[in-house]
Amino acid sequence: MPRGPADVKDTAAVIAPPPLIYLAGLVVGLILGAAVPTPFLPRGVASVIGVVLIATALWLALWGARTMRRAGTSVRPDVPTTTLVTIGPFGFSRNPLYLSLALLYAGIAIAARSLWALLFLIVVLVVTHRGVIGREERYLERKFGVEYLQYKARVRRWL
Repeated sequence: MPRGPADVKDTAAVIAPPPLIYLAGLVVGLILGAAVPTPFLPRGVASVIGVVLIATALWLALWGARTMRRAGTSVRPDVPTTTLVTIGPFGFSRNPLYLSLALLYAGIAIAARSLWALLFLIVVLVVTHRGVIGREERYLERKFGVEYLQYKARVRRWL
């Protein structure tokens, strides 16, 4: 008897597309920041840090997506994973694409000098951990078995 949606369909059955989770938290945080401003860095410093984080995020996202595409699997968690990718950015992080989303979010929040948005990043990371990463890890363990467990033991979840 199937135990849940992931058993019925060959996917991780994540709660929502990860970019939407990050976007929702960012929007809520920026709206709160506009309503109750809490600037915490000088504008120039915030801009420099924000730009560096955003550029790093975009570079990491492109590298990760390109690595997955070359391996012949999709970045989308709602389609079956066809291969376990362990090279490129996946050699130092099991979740470089989620790390890139977190860096992008933080960069935008810092550039906007929104402490509220940064605080909401914590909520977003908890939701991502429980509703996305945990489900993906269980799915990959079922799908790739020992190969995934060895990879998981060798490479950290975030950094």
